[in-house]
This record gives sequence, structure tokens and C-alpha cells, in this order.
Amino acid sequence: MEDHEMHPLKGGNGTIRQTAPDQVANVSIAYGNPSKSGSTDQAKPKRLFNFTQIFFFSLTYLSSWETQALNLSAVLTNGGPEALAWGIVIVVCGAMAQSASLAEMASMQPIAGAQYHWTNYLAPSSQKKFITWMQGWITWFAWISTLAGVANTTATMIQGLASVNYPDYEPKQWHLTLIIFGMLTVEALMNMYTFWLIPWIEMLAGILHICLLIVFLVVFACLAPRHTPEFVFLRTQSSSGWSTFPAWNIGLLTPVWGFVGAHKLLVIENAQSEANWFDIGFDGAVHMSEEVRRAKQAVPRSIFYTVVTNGILAYAMVVCMLFTMGSMEEAQKSSFPIIEICRQATGSVKAATAMVSGLLVISLSVNLASIASVSRLTWAWARDGALPQWFAYIDRKHNVPIRAVWLPVIVVMILACLNIASSAAFGAFVALGSIGLFVSYFIAIACMVHNRFQVNTAPLGNWNMGRLGLPVNVFALVYTAWVTVWLAFPSTLPVTGPTMNYAAPIFGATTLFALGYWFVKGRLRWEGLNKEIVRLVIEGGELQLK
Repeated sequence: MEDHEMHPLKGGNGTIRQTAPDQVANVSIAYGNPSKSGSTDQAKPKRLFNFTQIFFFSLTYLSSWETQALNLSAVLTNGGPEALAWGIVIVVCGAMAQSASLAEMASMQPIAGAQYHWTNYLAPSSQKKFITWMQGWITWFAWISTLAGVANTTATMIQGLASVNYPDYEPKQWHLTLIIFGMLTVEALMNMYTFWLIPWIEMLAGILHICLLIVFLVVFACLAPRHTPEFVFLRTQSSSGWSTFPAWNIGLLTPVWGFVGAHKLLVIENAQSEANWFDIGFDGAVHMSEEVRRAKQAVPRSIFYTVVTNGILAYAMVVCMLFTMGSMEEAQKSSFPIIEICRQATGSVKAATAMVSGLLVISLSVNLASIASVSRLTWAWARDGALPQWFAYIDRKHNVPIRAVWLPVIVVMILACLNIASSAAFGAFVALGSIGLFVSYFIAIACMVHNRFQVNTAPLGNWNMGRLGLPVNVFALVYTAWVTVWLAFPSTLPVTGPTMNYAAPIFGATTLFALGYWFVKGRLRWEGLNKEIVRLVIEGGELQLK
């Protein structure tokens, strides 16, 4: 590698490189004034998470088996049971390659900026600044979109359950917006004042994540009717208007959504609204790295083992659900197929509601963790000078970047107002999440591959794949590129305004924004990443290992 300036501990003498004036200011705001003894400890975030807590945080964050249950309608119209039964195997293999690649980079630099920091560390020196700038904005917009999708999904689940149990209730779009407002406000306040509880809340949610799966499997296995293996593994179905090949690949996105921040529109009957069920990508835990003890070991392990564990859980759910789903036609008629499947299995709407309410609890915990993760990304992007420096402030009393907590929350609240006039307008922005995160993964892994071919390569961390690294990275790139193509396709034909997939146009718009802002600010006035902050963060992680 040609430039190792971001590797913090070379030489072991602790020498601080010359830093631009605005970067010194950012150090002071985000980490205290390093020239005064002890001040850095007062302003930097506390390392609250141990390995078990960050693992359960990440495990719940991904919520892979829940995604398969809630997005079943997508694959029933595109590909059918076969696409889900075999597609989940392909997706788990691809997600393992992606997560292993990101875990290697997290072991090198466990830092809140994640993808854009790794890109800066590994990219060619001549293009490093520009690629980092684009990567940072793509990742940030993708995570804002992800938070919007999580909030909308959780709110619509609440509204949907109310509709099922109270036939006289007439859901309105403004109801959905108010639910989002209330939920985001409460969970943002929790992130501000009781953040020390979040590791424990997410740990309990992770335990519920596993226990709830056992409940679903037992109920389905003991009470539900049975399908044949031919139905599960060989039955194809396409009622979306697409021919077999595109339908199968679009159906493949259902298991994909369980292993990345991704969206699926779920139309709630009589609600005249749409929800986006998001499963946050495995990079969610990486953005919490600066609050994890022994981060160089704990974070990469949690990323990879989360995907392995969720892959096993998701496959168990998929196979059991397909064998016991009852009438596929009845499930397709339902706006929430999992409720209909549970009703057929238990013979009771109330029992089905109780089971699905467990999924709502998981969704609320994902929303809580989403605010934490996107706030740390916002904070990191601000202290590196892309967002206004004001958002890099850490409250000394609570050791939380409170301004960075509220920025994404307020942005999502403003966007949620679009739901009142048109759910399609809100859904257009939410569609950015999946494709944006996949592109951010592709850029980071491509930089890792580039680094492997350099004479002076950046040293790998303790968690690495050794000689398997390059083939795994290449497979991850191929898988990521293939899925990204299909993420831009609409799920049904003919395409209308409400059924249009706006992922590609919105992604193009955000990319153009980042490019335009590069010429306005980034090319001449942006100093690049704050190297002193990187040194302090990595050095702090090293101290945790001693």
C-alpha cells in the first residue's frame, strides 16, 4: 500500500502528525482537547459493550428469520417456495462472504465511520480523498433511509395489528406519521438519557429473538397442516408479471433482506398505507465500535458469527414455514401472510396476534438500536468534517453525541410527513437503504481487494482469513454486484407509480448530491479524515487489549 498515514501505532513513539486547524477543532469537540491531561477521557464515549452484548446487539439487529416471516408475500409472487428454500442457501453463503470481508476490515480499524474509514485506509492514494467522500455520503444517506424504513415498518405493524383485532378501526396515513413521531421521540430520549441500558435491552431482545423462533417452530410443527417436499423445494410460482428467471431473482431478495438493510413493501389491508420492513445490515454493530471493549476482537467476531447464527435460524424458519404454511392461496390473499399462517396453525386470531406481537417487540428493539448506530455514523462523519462540526459534540454528562442522535431522527420525522399526502413519496426515499448499503459494501471490499495486490499492503488485524481472504473477497464482490442489479427491479408488472421501485433513481439523486457537494466543498475545502481522531480511537482500542 502506498500510504499508511492512517495506521496509528507504527513506530510506537506516539508521535502526532501535523493536523489541519479545523481538524484540531473537531478533536476538541469530539474527544476533548488532547493537549490537556485527562480531557480526552471526559469527552470520548465510554466502552459499555462487552462481546456478548455487542453480539446480541448485532444478532437482533439482523433479525433474519423475522424478515423471512414478514416478507413472505414477496417470494410467493416471485419464484414461489422453491426460490425461498434454495435462495436462502445462496444468500447465507453470500452474506457470510460479505461479513467476513467487513470483519477483516473491522479488525484493522474498529471505528464508528466503518465503511468510509476503511475505504480511506485501503483505497489508491491518488483517488483516496474522492472515494472516501462519496463512500461517506452514500453510507450516511443509506442509514438515514434505513432508519426511516425501520420506523415506518414498526409503526405499520402496530397499525396492522390494530386493524386485525379491531374491525371498526379505520387506519389513516396521519395516524402512521404520529406513531412514527411518538416512537422516534421516546427512543431518541432513551438513547440520550439511558444509553447505558441499551446494551442490556438489546441483549434481552437477542434472547427473545432466539426464544421466539422456538415458539414459532413448535407451534407450526405441532399444529399446522403439512406440505410435501416437492411443494417446498420444487414448487415455482410467478404471479407478478415477470417471466421465470427475473421472478426467481426478485424472489431471491426476500432472504437477502434478512442479511442487509433492505426493504419490502407490505400493504396493510384497509390501511391504505405501506410499511417497509427493514433488517439492518451487519455493519450496524461496527458503527458502535468505539463503545465496545476489546473492539479489535469483539466487533469482527460479532459481525461474522451473527451472520452464521442468523443463517441457521433463518433456514430453520424458512423450511418449517414452507412445510406448514397451509393454503398458499389464502396466505397470498392476506396483506400480512404471517398472520394468516399463524391463524391457520392455531385456529385463533388472538393467538396469531400474540405470536406476531413478539415480532413487534423485536422491531421496536431494532428501531432503538438503529438510532444508536446511525447517530454514531452521523457523529463520525461530522467530526471528519463532512457534516457540520456542530454535530460532533459529545455531551460530557451522558457521554453521548446527543446532537448526532437528533439529526437523523428529525430528518426521518420530516420525511414521515410525506406519508400524510403520499406513502409512495415516503417509500421512494426508503427504497434507497438496501441499494445504498450494498454499494457501500462493494466499494469497501473492492478497496480491500486492491490493497491485497499492493507491494506494501496494509497489515491485517488479528481476525483475518489468511490465504482465503482474496477468493472470499472476490466472491463477496460478485454476489454484491449481482444482488445490487436486482434490487433496482420493480416487484410486479406492469409498473405504476405506487409499484415503481425508486431505489435506483433515489440512489442516483443522492450520488449526484454528493458529487455536486464535492465540487462545492469537498475538493478544495475538505481536509479529509481526521487522522488524530483515528489515532486516538485505535490507540484506545489497543489499550483495551493490554
